[in-house]
Amino acid sequence: MSEPRRRMSGKERREQLIQISRTLFAEKGFDGTSVEEIAATANVSKPVVYEHFGGKEGVYAVVIDREMQKLLIMVTEALSASHSLIKLERAALALLAYVEENSEGFRILVRDSHAASGTGTFASLINDIASQVEDVMVDEFVERGYDPKLAPMYAQMLVGMVALTGQWWLDVRRPSREEVAAHLVNLAWNGLTGLDPSPRLTASSRGLGQRLVQAHQRPADADHHPPGSRPQPHPAASRSPAPQPPTPLTEKELRELEKAREREQKEQEKLREREQREAEKLAREQEKARLREQRELEKAREREQREQQRLLREQERAREREQKELEKAMLREAKAAEREAVKRAKLVGEEQEKLEPSE
Repeated sequence: MSEPRRRMSGKERREQLIQISRTLFAEKGFDGTSVEEIAATANVSKPVVYEHFGGKEGVYAVVIDREMQKLLIMVTEALSASHSLIKLERAALALLAYVEENSEGFRILVRDSHAASGTGTFASLINDIASQVEDVMVDEFVERGYDPKLAPMYAQMLVGMVALTGQWWLDVRRPSREEVAAHLVNLAWNGLTGLDPSPRLTASSRGLGQRLVQAHQRPADADHHPPGSRPQPHPAASRSPAPQPPTPLTEKELRELEKAREREQKEQEKLREREQREAEKLAREQEKARLREQRELEKAREREQREQQRLLREQERAREREQKELEKAMLREAKAAEREAVKRAKLVGEEQEKLEPSE
């Protein structure tokens, strides 16, 4: 005879309903999930769900709150590192670790949030993270002589880049988490003009993703509410957890950071030299273009002068031809007049000869 199935405690039943709802919300979204489906999957009646959460909205709010707090804690602790490069590496790793180990939770967060989630939307979470990154970037901008008023915009760019990469990686899962983080940091830290063809994380950040996930598995009763009460979502911005003290860097890590700084300085120097070469090249090309244009203008003036001279020669030749024709015409007229005079003289002579004999 089989032993009777043990009845779950209220806390265990609540956790079961949360995990079942989490899976259904990730698969079908808020609107595609019903209380009937949650109850049927858990083999309980609908009133049990209403007793623990007051309805679908209540359990959805608990799921959203859990996921936001988990991700925010991981990213906040990552940003407590001492060096900016390490902060960037660990923040990217924290998000990718969360995506890999909490795929269902991340799918729920990036969906179009329902009104039941209150202030707990993915956009608000990203804004909270960007606000923390902004504080870091203000210090970096001041140290490097940049305008700190631009830090909020750059923080949004940086966090948005990492978040969208996380959404893409959620489905493809290739390459590995640390490799994706290394390439993210490569682009954000070095820029397109200074990309490292084979980027790697620093030694202090490698393997951090798994440690973050293991350290922040939330207890089952962390969000327990009295039966029958409606849980309220906790705005992430107002409950940002206090960061843990940064882990001291080893001598090897300090050497790597120093090397990273030297590489950055070299890249900046190379960039300045490249820009100077480009400026000099542009100046040379502009000078060549100016000289080319000047030569073209001189050639055009020479062509115009030659054309004018040709026209003058043509006109002179035309005048000479006209003069010659005029002289020929005058000569012809003179010869004709001379012939006419000879002819008249001859006629006069003949007339005189005829008159002489008769006399």
